[in-house]
Amino acid sequence: MSETAGTLSLKAGERDHMQGLLGAAITLVEYGDYECPYCGQAYPILKELQQLMGDRLCFIFRNFPLAQMHPHAQIAAEAAEVAGAHDKFWEMHDMLYENQKALGMGHLKQYADKIGLDGASFAQELQEHTAEGRVHEDFLSGVRSGVNGTPAFFINGVRHDGSYDLQVLRAALERSLD
Repeated sequence: MSETAGTLSLKAGERDHMQGLLGAAITLVEYGDYECPYCGQAYPILKELQQLMGDRLCFIFRNFPLAQMHPHAQIAAEAAEVAGAHDKFWEMHDMLYENQKALGMGHLKQYADKIGLDGASFAQELQEHTAEGRVHEDFLSGVRSGVNGTPAFFINGVRHDGSYDLQVLRAALERSLD
């Protein structure tokens, strides 16, 4: 794998949705697709890793909707970004992964209501695709970083090509501290 394909093309920064602090010892970036079953499997593992690693970890999520394979991936990513524009990204992120088999427009509106967003305004922003540009930026940064499937992980800017099961990913995160 070339150097470019193995490293993050867009450094982690303030534009990103993150849990933890940017200056943490470890930055884990995931390129994910809300309709991808493998991303759905990784979701609880990442939650557990965040608890185990505590303030040593900054977790960042970037959108990489595989729209050819997952018909709701693009609109789900846009829903997360619309929610993010109203400081509710992580709430919507969690709703989407916890309800991965129900990502139609009606469901997205219900999730918006559940997390306290104005449903009509949310629906209007989705229909106008106000977050499409942000999703596209994430996707392109993934392509430039060599992402070709989801989930794709980068630890401190370097592609993690191993398994994303708890033990393997945790060991890789711990090794990055050395």
